Amino acid sequence: MAATTPRFSTKDVTVVFFLGGPGSGKGTQSANLVKDYGFVHLSAGDLLRAEQVRQGSEYGEMIKTYIREGKIVPMEVTVALLSNAMAESLATAPPPAGTKARFLIDGFPRKLDQAVFFEKTVCVSELVLFLDCPEDVMEARLLKRGETSGREDDNAESIRKRFRTFVETSMPVVEDFRGKDKVVEVEATKSVDEVYAKVKEGIEKRGLHARS
Repeated sequence: MAATTPRFSTKDVTVVFFLGGPGSGKGTQSANLVKDYGFVHLSAGDLLRAEQVRQGSEYGEMIKTYIREGKIVPMEVTVALLSNAMAESLATAPPPAGTKARFLIDGFPRKLDQAVFFEKTVCVSELVLFLDCPEDVMEARLLKRGETSGREDDNAESIRKRFRTFVETSMPVVEDFRGKDKVVEVEATKSVDEVYAKVKEGIEKRGLHARS
């Protein structure tokens, strides 16, 4: 019978899911949260991109195809990569004594069933941090990024596909967590500093304070 106890306890680990459409600024804000709050930043997208080029990966080709087509990779693969990255971080860089490890999981869960599966098998989350950004702003940012990023999905057609996928599949996650009063929502159209000020205000109201 499959284990139903999460791999990590909320007594030892704090998980914050970080959602927002492509180009909403999650990468920039994640760097700030790592610096000020001691989060370990795990990007589901980065883990998947690394896995698709990892020598001997059993998932590499499949991940490549899914990403190219703008589809969501099977959740068992993504959750396994996240769970293992958390375990590796705890083993190699445990948090200071008397504190909980904090993980900021960026770009995940992309669908509601992923959230349910992650919380059942890995760890129950503390909250969802959601950057709300309209499509035209995201598209302009990503096309600009595409000039230098070298990422094959930073083109207009892929961007629109990714945005549609986000609205159809990820917004139900936000709505579900909102119903549980577990969402900190920030409008992401203003400057990086203004957005970050709102992010800090939102998470500190939830009891997550900066680490000195």
